[in-house]
Amino acid sequence: MSDSAIRAGDLRRLSFDDNARAAQVYGEHDRHLVRIERLANVRISSRGNQVEIAGAPDDAQLAQKALAALYERLQRGLTIEPADVDAAVRFARAGTDETAGESIRTRRRTIQARSPGQLAYLNALRERDLVFALGPAGSGKTYLAVAIGVSLLLAGKVERIVLSRPAVEAGERLGFLPGDMKEKIDPYLRPLYDALHDMLPAEQIANRMASGEIEIAPLAFMRGRTLAHCFVILDEAQNTTAMQMRMFLTRLGEGSRMVVTGDPSQIDLPHGQRSGLADAVDTLAHVEGLRFVRLTSSDVVRHDLVTRIVDAYDARDRAGRSSRPA
Repeated sequence: MSDSAIRAGDLRRLSFDDNARAAQVYGEHDRHLVRIERLANVRISSRGNQVEIAGAPDDAQLAQKALAALYERLQRGLTIEPADVDAAVRFARAGTDETAGESIRTRRRTIQARSPGQLAYLNALRERDLVFALGPAGSGKTYLAVAIGVSLLLAGKVERIVLSRPAVEAGERLGFLPGDMKEKIDPYLRPLYDALHDMLPAEQIANRMASGEIEIAPLAFMRGRTLAHCFVILDEAQNTTAMQMRMFLTRLGEGSRMVVTGDPSQIDLPHGQRSGLADAVDTLAHVEGLRFVRLTSSDVVRHDLVTRIVDAYDARDRAGRSSRPA
């Protein structure tokens, strides 16, 4: 792409060096341009390798940066999906370089941060032995942690991945579900299986689980163990008790790394019982060597409606707290 961007009032023009790559930036039937128009509140027209952006100065600049980032993405040998278009706009709006973090390569796909918050999270996962990730559904807490774990396993930097969740009875009693214990528990662990299948072929997952390289187990099965030379993830940690959290954190063994993820707004514990995640945040706030990462609705990479739903619930909760008597 040429370095020049000619500005005329609220008008910016871009010229790409490669027509084929320019067409990939635009997307089929210009769908990527339409997406950027909506997200940045601009009008974009294209002809060949030329793009013209009309809008308020800040909006036009935002769209220009997003388009430039998408083109650079293609130059790095990556593809562009709709979620990548959203990510380019997020990074441009935050003034953050999308390429500041390394890609995560797994057997099935290459994974990158899709928001500045996710980029900070990935950096923490690479730098610290213990990371707490707090944030709403869809912000990538579990997915990115599994991706890092898989990449470390494939590179031989850890011997095992251990994935765990508390089997909290959110509306259903385990004893009343059909099947043996594994069949009762598997539905609680399904999101972890889903993340793995996004990154590894099914036969590899089966083989690695059979050999013990990948282990998925309820939190209760962690008691009494020492987890050495492995990458450990505790998912849905807001549904642990303080005692369970303390038990889990003290499983960390030599050569291991641990990630604790949870959404403080979705606690399914019995009324009046304090979340182990909240307790850990308060207790460990000043402990050296670990890191807390807080993701927000701006890091949600699911359907647009998810972001708006998260924001609506957060606004309601804030209003409820402010209306309570002191």
